[in-house]
Amino acid sequence: MDSHRRTRTALIVGAGIAGTTAATALARAGWQVEIVEASPSRTTSGWGLCLTGPALRALDELGLADTCLAEGYGMSEITHVDIRGESAGEVRLPRLIGARRPAMVGIARPALHRVLHAAAERCGVVVHHGQTVTAVDQEGERVRVRLTDDTERQVALFVGADGIRSSARGLLGLRTSLAEHRQIVWRALVPRPSWGTGIHQFAGQPHTAGLVPLSDSRAYVFLTENGVEPSVLPDAELAPRLRQLLEPFPRRVAELGPLVSASASVVRRPLRTNLLQGGWHRGSGVVIGDAAHAPAPQMASGAALAIEDGIVLAKELGRHESVGAGLDAFVDRRARRCRTLVETSVTIAALEQARRHHEAHPLVDACHRLMAEPA
Repeated sequence: MDSHRRTRTALIVGAGIAGTTAATALARAGWQVEIVEASPSRTTSGWGLCLTGPALRALDELGLADTCLAEGYGMSEITHVDIRGESAGEVRLPRLIGARRPAMVGIARPALHRVLHAAAERCGVVVHHGQTVTAVDQEGERVRVRLTDDTERQVALFVGADGIRSSARGLLGLRTSLAEHRQIVWRALVPRPSWGTGIHQFAGQPHTAGLVPLSDSRAYVFLTENGVEPSVLPDAELAPRLRQLLEPFPRRVAELGPLVSASASVVRRPLRTNLLQGGWHRGSGVVIGDAAHAPAPQMASGAALAIEDGIVLAKELGRHESVGAGLDAFVDRRARRCRTLVETSVTIAALEQARRHHEAHPLVDACHRLMAEPA
């Protein structure tokens, strides 16, 4: 039997959603946790995201769901709008944390970042910014980790939570190929229109657009541009180009064009997904979050999977005598759920490109119902 129960030390690479959630869950279970984060400061960029029911349910276990609801905009419906601008149905999502609380919350990424970091630090987690890992070696029951400042750690657990382009994944000898989907994802931070009280998804010819409220005053517009290869545009061209892409949409989307034009926060990224085949761990090292499974954004559930990973990882390590057995149980418990979500999100992305929106909507509904089941 290994000694992880009396010397429970963990090093996590990445201070994003998966890394900070895992750190908090592990620290609350008695682990001594350090995070190394390549970014030189805790400041984070980004427009916002949606924490769906499974994310809120997992955060509620850490006592953080209400804080996130207070920081963001609670909602319970997704409205689908067809290419004529007519309602194509409404999905009412299950309220997984009680009938009096919303089913999901739109939240600015920096706000979520602050909530998760504060929770980790309250539990004694130490975060080292401007640092990452250069070498990982399994030595008996322990993992020897070398950092970029040439210091070393010997820990019972090593966690790679450093995103879709994870370097920790390669250091563990885990290989994957990122999938390209000939889609570009646009986001713009805008004032929230009065009708934006839930998520709206607008089918278009040939693109898909939508709106996610983030607070009483702010929202973000999203657009998925189909049939394009990865490319780079100058910052000055982003807002005009996004407004041009929104112009063919009817009715409510017409209101969003001027808001986008005035936005100082427009981003454009190629859509890439990742699904790590086989095991997610080697020895006492494991990858979680987007490093193991990065879905397309059409299901708005990447954050939910990352948060669930952190909670479930701590639980399974607490239920088993050895780190290896705990990691085996963690992957067994998570792999099917994460694979289903990634594969469904990719199918939805393909249906959008084929303009078969009426087939995509039931898949979105079914997958949200699946995700409502216990993690």
